[in-house]
Amino acid sequence: MSKKILVLCMSVLLAVMALAAGCGSDKKAADGEKVLKVGTNADFAPFEFQGADANAYEGFDMDLIRAIGKEMGYKVEINNVAFDGLIPSLEAGNIDVIISGMTINDERKKKVLFSDSYYKSGLSIMVAKDNEAIKGFKDLKGKKIAVQIGTTSAAEAKKIEGAQVKELNSSADTFIELAAKGVDAVINDRPVNDRYIVESKNDNVKTLSELLTSEDYGIAINMKNTELQGQVNAALKKLKENGEYDKIYAKWFGEKK
Repeated sequence: MSKKILVLCMSVLLAVMALAAGCGSDKKAADGEKVLKVGTNADFAPFEFQGADANAYEGFDMDLIRAIGKEMGYKVEINNVAFDGLIPSLEAGNIDVIISGMTINDERKKKVLFSDSYYKSGLSIMVAKDNEAIKGFKDLKGKKIAVQIGTTSAAEAKKIEGAQVKELNSSADTFIELAAKGVDAVINDRPVNDRYIVESKNDNVKTLSELLTSEDYGIAINMKNTELQGQVNAALKKLKENGEYDKIYAKWFGEKK
């Protein structure tokens, strides 16, 4: 008898939970609010970084994804996640898309879908302004180089013959190390280096024009969600056609050359 009562109680409980869930869904549908959950690692200025408010995220990527969300009719919700946790969060369904200066490559394509490229980047060198010995990547042989840990910058720096590579936690740390003369050069994505000079007004350093690599950034989407991929690409295309993309680009990097 007690077993039957227990089963009955469990059935009632499940029914109540289902009713509650149903009410929540109805309310959301009635409000007409669609939310796009975005994952980023807000430590990659000028693409994504925390503003004065800890929950306010700024940068090129942040402005772009908000514009994409608006074009799609979605409210954008930004979630700050460690970079190595972004793809697992996407696979688990905790977020819908990733925009975080993420390079499109074959390894990542095995796990996620990518939007069309929204930014072309490359690795560049920053050195002290009076450094005339380093004019390009070939001159980094045997030199001390600062990079952000876990990045393509770190991977490429380790390929340079005789280089002493110092892996640091953030791009900001690499600039500090260069200023302290702990390294001869810094390798970062070019826009990160260029933006640092603009923001810091530091006239004691310079970026070299040569790019080591050419990288395309893309918005990552769950492998199963081809419909969302299509919506994101359509919105991105529209922003490029109507000039909104160019406005966002100019805000963070200046007019295109």
